[in-house]
Amino acid sequence: MRTITTTEDLAAFCEAAKSQPYVTIDTEFLRERTYWSKLCLIQMALPGKNGDAVLVDPIEGEAMSMEPLYDLFRHKATVKVFHAARQDLEIFFVEGNVFPEPLFDTQIAAMVCGFGEQVGYETLVRKIAKENLDKTSRFTDWSRRPLTDAQKEYALADVTHLRVIYEWLAAQLAKNGRAHWVGEELAVLTNPETYTTTPDEAWLRIKTRTTSGRFLAVVKELARFREDYAQKHNVPRSRVMKDDALLELASTRPTSVEELGRSRLLMREGRKPEIADGILAAVKAGLAMKPEDMPKVADEREQIQVNPALADLLRVLLKAKSESLGVAPKLIASSSDLDAIAAGGRAVEALGGWRKEAFGDDALRLCRGEIALSAKGNEVRVVRL
Repeated sequence: MRTITTTEDLAAFCEAAKSQPYVTIDTEFLRERTYWSKLCLIQMALPGKNGDAVLVDPIEGEAMSMEPLYDLFRHKATVKVFHAARQDLEIFFVEGNVFPEPLFDTQIAAMVCGFGEQVGYETLVRKIAKENLDKTSRFTDWSRRPLTDAQKEYALADVTHLRVIYEWLAAQLAKNGRAHWVGEELAVLTNPETYTTTPDEAWLRIKTRTTSGRFLAVVKELARFREDYAQKHNVPRSRVMKDDALLELASTRPTSVEELGRSRLLMREGRKPEIADGILAAVKAGLAMKPEDMPKVADEREQIQVNPALADLLRVLLKAKSESLGVAPKLIASSSDLDAIAAGGRAVEALGGWRKEAFGDDALRLCRGEIALSAKGNEVRVVRL
């Protein structure tokens, strides 16, 4: 098991990877105590059963530059293969302002090839590679050194079996003609907005049933302060205050340290002077916000008038389509998508891109009365009128 800790060795491996059709990549990281993920290990493997597989250790190699890896990411002749890439890509985007191109995510590819929603790596290893994973190192603290041989072997398994999985899924996509489905999903993963939470928009992540403008104004200011503080101090949002505490404060609206001290849900960390002062300032700003500047609940969060009979028919249509395509229903359309369509909404994800091809076109025809559904045994059929 080779571990890379120098820029020179990393550059040599990445140069070798550039001559290959693909390279498999995974990371190990920690995020429990920080806002930004702490990169602890990178695993990479070249094609072939005995292809070179290495660990890249940024902790042992503290002085090592990641630029050779980023240069490989920009090399378009080599596909960069990940499984469930979102958190890996966030690390590289935050640290290197780069996305791998071209990119292949085996979790997304597996979903459109009939393996269900958010299929795990272990499942693909078992079903495609016909191997079993050793789970003993699953809960490793990857920031601690030295790593044991067992930990290293566990980490490498995340990229060695991935070679077989990638080649099998790529062949399946070539057969079923759904490569463009995967491409549309990957476009979301390589969009910087996917990984950027601006403090001004942080309130949108908080679930609340209250639509009062003044209440939402205080929520927005508290969420803005929390996001800004967490990013600048690299601590989890929950260390500043949890969502339930934020909503409590938006309701009680303390104006002094004494009133803040009566909060039932605010943890000790949130009572420190620096955070307490920020909370009180945020409440004050929310209370002072002009009515015209108060946030409004997004359209999709507002109550919509759903045609329940049509919504039920759309659910039957979705089940029929998902079974015929071998794709998980939730990947095509969510329950809220179906309700929105039944209420006359058309700015719905299920009506765009590959989902429109797979389901959306017939969903609109059903809404217009151009098709009907019939049952024969366990099969549901689409009948054109």
